[in-house]
Amino acid sequence: MGDMANSSIEFHPKPQQQRDAPHAGGFGCTLAELRALMELRGAEALQKIEEAYGDVSGLCRRLKTSPTEGLADNTNDLEKRRQIYGQNFIPPKQPKTFLQLVWEALQDVTLIILEVAAIVSLGLSFYAPPGEESEACGNVSGGTEDEGEAEAGWIEGAAILLSVICVVLVTAFNDWSKEKQFRGLQSRIEQEQKFTVIRNGQLLQVPVAALVVGDIAQVKYGDLLPADGVLIQANDLKIDESSLTGESDHVRKSADKDPMLLSGTHVMEGSGRMVVTAVGVNSQTGIIFTLLGAGGEEEEKKDKKGKQQDGAMESSQTKAKKQDGAVAMEMQPLKSAEGGEMEEREKKKANAPKKEKSVLQGKLTKLAVQIGKAGLVMSAITVIILVLYFVIETFVLEGRTWLAECTPVYVQYFVKFFIIGVTVLVVAVPEGLPLAVTISLAYSVKKMMKDNNLVRHLDACETMGNATAICSDKTGTLTTNRMTVVQSYLGDTHYKEIPAPSALTPKILDLLVHAISINSAYTTKILPPEKEGALPRQVGNKTECALLGFVLDLKRDFQPVREQIPEDKLYKVYTFNSVRKSMSTVIRMPDGGFRLFSKGASEILLKKCTNILNSNGELRGFRPRDRDDMVKKIIEPMACDGLRTICIAYRDFSAGQEPDWDNENEVVGDLTCIAVVGIEDPVRPEVPEAIRKCQRAGITVRMVTGDNINTARAIAAKCGIIQPGEDFLCLEGKEFNRRIRNEKGEIEQERLDKVWPKLRVLARSSPTDKHTLVKGIIDSTTGEQRQVVAVTGDGTNDGPALKKADVGFAMGIAGTDVAKEASDIILTDDNFTSIVKAVMWGRNVYDSISKFLQFQLTVNVVAVIVAFTGACITQDSPLKAVQMLWVNLIMDTFASLALATEPPTESLLLRKPYGRDKPLISRTMMKNILGHAVYQLAIIFTLLFVGELFFDIDSGRNAPLHSPPSEHYTIIFNTFVMMQLFNEINARKIHGERNVFDGIFSNPIFCTIVLGTFGIQIVIVQFGGKPFSCSPLSTEQWLWCLFVGVGELVWGQVIATIPTSQLKCLKEAGHGPGKDEMTDEELAEGEEEIDHAERELRRGQILWFRGLNRIQTQMEVVSTFKRSGSVQGAVRRRSSVLSQLHDVTNLSTPTHAILSAANPTSAAGNPGGESVP
Repeated sequence: MGDMANSSIEFHPKPQQQRDAPHAGGFGCTLAELRALMELRGAEALQKIEEAYGDVSGLCRRLKTSPTEGLADNTNDLEKRRQIYGQNFIPPKQPKTFLQLVWEALQDVTLIILEVAAIVSLGLSFYAPPGEESEACGNVSGGTEDEGEAEAGWIEGAAILLSVICVVLVTAFNDWSKEKQFRGLQSRIEQEQKFTVIRNGQLLQVPVAALVVGDIAQVKYGDLLPADGVLIQANDLKIDESSLTGESDHVRKSADKDPMLLSGTHVMEGSGRMVVTAVGVNSQTGIIFTLLGAGGEEEEKKDKKGKQQDGAMESSQTKAKKQDGAVAMEMQPLKSAEGGEMEEREKKKANAPKKEKSVLQGKLTKLAVQIGKAGLVMSAITVIILVLYFVIETFVLEGRTWLAECTPVYVQYFVKFFIIGVTVLVVAVPEGLPLAVTISLAYSVKKMMKDNNLVRHLDACETMGNATAICSDKTGTLTTNRMTVVQSYLGDTHYKEIPAPSALTPKILDLLVHAISINSAYTTKILPPEKEGALPRQVGNKTECALLGFVLDLKRDFQPVREQIPEDKLYKVYTFNSVRKSMSTVIRMPDGGFRLFSKGASEILLKKCTNILNSNGELRGFRPRDRDDMVKKIIEPMACDGLRTICIAYRDFSAGQEPDWDNENEVVGDLTCIAVVGIEDPVRPEVPEAIRKCQRAGITVRMVTGDNINTARAIAAKCGIIQPGEDFLCLEGKEFNRRIRNEKGEIEQERLDKVWPKLRVLARSSPTDKHTLVKGIIDSTTGEQRQVVAVTGDGTNDGPALKKADVGFAMGIAGTDVAKEASDIILTDDNFTSIVKAVMWGRNVYDSISKFLQFQLTVNVVAVIVAFTGACITQDSPLKAVQMLWVNLIMDTFASLALATEPPTESLLLRKPYGRDKPLISRTMMKNILGHAVYQLAIIFTLLFVGELFFDIDSGRNAPLHSPPSEHYTIIFNTFVMMQLFNEINARKIHGERNVFDGIFSNPIFCTIVLGTFGIQIVIVQFGGKPFSCSPLSTEQWLWCLFVGVGELVWGQVIATIPTSQLKCLKEAGHGPGKDEMTDEELAEGEEEIDHAERELRRGQILWFRGLNRIQTQMEVVSTFKRSGSVQGAVRRRSSVLSQLHDVTNLSTPTHAILSAANPTSAAGNPGGESVP
């Protein structure tokens, strides 16, 4: 393993010097020693700690820290530690420079064609053929010299180049600002990530980057460990180390068996304290990260493209996943089926920029490819027709021979034809599409921040607009997550409000206070309010806060009890997890016996009670019959009021009979019930309205909760998730599983399809149930459209469901790091109404892009037809290349800006969601596109063929090469632009609304752009001259152009009156891929969760970039090998990582292989998957 340490030390020159120093900076351990220590696992590690330091407290002494008090919080000491042991920060990848982005934008195929055309054109314009004046070449060159404008031939090429530069800069700037925004977002998420450490005996929350070696950190359920450490004390701690080892089973950690905690792993259960031994680049994750950084800069560049620096901590973790996914695969062929695939999938999820998932992107790519193909065909035909026409006319009809000195002249003609062809292609391909999508998404993300949605993956906001189902947690999302005890059952009496302390027997009161104060996390407290008159602050687990609040309401205090029995005096703690649904703590009594306190879900804990305290505080037998009685009379009425019922119980063990503490069922049994309390978590006042909006918008809200079914049903009714008289299902987890599994216990999609459409409440559900439900709804093909599912979650156990969902929402306040890591959007205020806002923004993005498409395609259809027919009939496109580019630029870039920044309105929530397979371009939009195209073409052809008579000007048709711009063609160009400008206003509505001006002033960007474009157009026409092929127009001509433009608005009303339903002939375009397009292999790949969209993207991109990619890949492979020194270098490095992981996996490979085959659910991230011995 030393090999790995050395290979990493090469990139850290500092440690080398420290190694030679006897003991760095007065601390008793060097960096290298600690690094070597952290590479050991289990028994080896314990042995090493004993040999070198005696025990963990010996290690703490060497690091000059106290296991209970932590570090003294003095800056010099912390600074010194940072210098010697490094800081907890893994340096981020360099962001792409602006020039790199420019280079990427230049890779666009259309732009390359344009550049070639422009350069050829430029080259030819500078080449003056000798025999130009000879009559032999015919009237080909006539009219060139009159104005002495032959020199102006270069302008066209230069103008094309200039516009290409514009397009490239706009795209690059856009990417750059997007990346910058994303980094800002990430750093915000990072700064919010804090970790609890003990300094000066005080619990402090410090930012993860501020951790130093020697800190004593508190770890608890749901944490993502930010640094490596050695465990000092632990309660039932289980860690998911799959991100480092590929082992999906949770590893039990304890100070006397396996004390090593590694950064980037997740705490799945329990709590504990550790001393931090390695941070940043020296932690396990950091080492792997630096290895990757050294060995594969090239690959890394690729991975990083999407998920720019997801927080130092997070990115290193995903990197670790990457590296080790591969390692795990090689290491255990047996297990690769499950661990490897999970890891592979994890890798995909973690590193792919999650782009593939987007429904919209798939539809757009498909559409762009279709349009591109059509454009290519059109432009090819145009060029062929022009060339044939010219050749036949010149050499056949006029009977000329091809003379050598005329060649350059002819070539110049061919170049002109080529440029016209390219123009047609350029106009046909909507380059503005990606721009519109990006602008729209970036704008929405910025605005969504204000609506408390922190978007981690850009396309999540657009997917949200298609959501058809939301599976929501109850606690904290639908409710306020400020819990209070409102009813209780104590000493044979059911109290509907808080009882007076005098009404209770002192013995009961005393037991209750102890049971609550001791048997709860000591980090949970109730603090005095921050402001006068506010409610007391609840810190920590909310249910426990409610119970502690109950103690305070009974005029007692929990703090003295905790001081009397501090946390390290607790004999054994069984922490809460989603399988147990209870928590128990054992303390040693003064007489040498033990007392166990337990609290948990009442229906579970009451089954374990055999006694109950009566009104005098004496024991009374509690038989199953009494229990049923109690459930009917006490628990169900409480649950029907929407209260969570918690049972509090205890048990005494006498001095002689110490039980086997690991046999939990034995220990937590034969209990005596002290009390049952009903905890109220009030529904947030704004939730019922938000849910009503969702339902009106065609989104089904389902509640998935761990609470009991009566409580869940009561709250669902309060929220409006279920209405009286509706046909719906409320199921418990057990019943749900019974209905969806066959005899063998496998889940069957058909059975699930019978359940989910009516299911509204799933109570007492495990995380696996939540995941099953989400997966089932997403995979279901019943119903008229595929479902798009959003999920909210806050706990570590929600991770799998959040990842599986199309959009995962994590709670920003109550959420654990694991949940945030798996989510797409973080709700910074934990509020359900923010989800409704997200739906609104999502639909708005979708609509903005449809608006832009409607506008863009009208321009494209008209421009292509005009260029094509014009070229074929008059041998010269009425719209010149530069003018086309201007139209393309303004229309594309600015229109995408103008239409993509339309703010959302409430009316967006009045329609049904589009779903996965609804086409981008609806019938109504198709009607608008073709309708407006007809109007514009009629006007332009009228102007082209009879315009000179109408305006009484010279005809611009059949002008010779290099002739000056004519008024005739200028009017055509100007009219065309005016019509586009007014059509831009029409494009603001896509569902056939009449009032296109509705809310136009609420979007200042739109108004500015329309007026700005108009201004620039005036400048181009009046002063554009030769480069833009324009000659100035008179006021009267301008008014005519404007008049025709305004006609667009009138025509828009005419189109709106034609009912779409009559136009059956119109095709829709831009569908999601149909079911028939999925081959069997691809369906099998569905396992890997490759979305249709990704497949489409692939198909499109393969057409364009197959060749390019192959070359790039080969270059990358070559350079990677060069960089890593040699093939052996790479292999050696890999094997050293293997050896490091081998110790962990060797013990368990065979058994796990069997387990994974037999029980796939436990592999798929089931927190309850106990490991096989």
